[in-house]
Amino acid sequence: MLDREGYRPNVGIVLLNSRNEVFWGKRVGQHSWQFPQGGIAHGESPEQAMYRELHEEVGLLPEHVQIIGRTRDWLRYDVPEEYLRRQHATRVHRAAYRGQKQIWFLLRFVGLDSDIQLRATEHPEFDAWRWVPFWIQLDAVIGFKREVYQLALSELARYLAKGVRMQQLAWGTPLDFFQSFYSKGDDSSKESTKTDKQK
Repeated sequence: MLDREGYRPNVGIVLLNSRNEVFWGKRVGQHSWQFPQGGIAHGESPEQAMYRELHEEVGLLPEHVQIIGRTRDWLRYDVPEEYLRRQHATRVHRAAYRGQKQIWFLLRFVGLDSDIQLRATEHPEFDAWRWVPFWIQLDAVIGFKREVYQLALSELARYLAKGVRMQQLAWGTPLDFFQSFYSKGDDSSKESTKTDKQK
C-alpha cells in the first residue's frame, strides 16, 4: 500500500528500559542493527500496527509496555535505487515505490528481559539484541535511514526531558535540530522528510 508520492506507511519503535537505554536488534543473517519497525496493513491504525510489529519482531505484548509518546507527523526516507533493484523484480513497482513514511513510537518497557522473544513468529527479523544508550551511534545506522533516526530520536527525546537524566548527547542538540527541520518543512509547503522499512 503506497501513498500518492510512492511511500509505504510504516511504524518505528523505540523501546526504553528503566535506565533509558533502547532496544537495538541485529537483523537476521546480517551485520546491521536497527530499531523494530514494520508496515501498516490496510485498515490498521499506526498504534495497532505498532503492537503487532512489537509482538512479531520482539515477542512482547501490550502489557509489557507503556506508550510514552509518538512523532506528531510522518517521517520519510527514500530507498536508494540499488536496494530497490534487489528488492523488486518489476520496473513498474520500482518506479512507483520511493521509500517509507513512518510514525515513531516511544515505549517504556515494563516487563523483564526474559519476556523478549525474537522467535515469536516463524519469520524472525532479529537474531540478537542488546540495550544501548538512547543517543545511538548514528554511524551504526544504514546511511539512507540516518536522518530519520536522528529526527525520530530528537523529537521523542522531549518526552524524557522533564525529571530524567539522559545520556550525554553525542551528535547535536535534538530539539534545535527537530525545530529547524520542521520550520524548513513549513516553508517548502510540506516537503517530505525521508524514511522506510525494508523487510
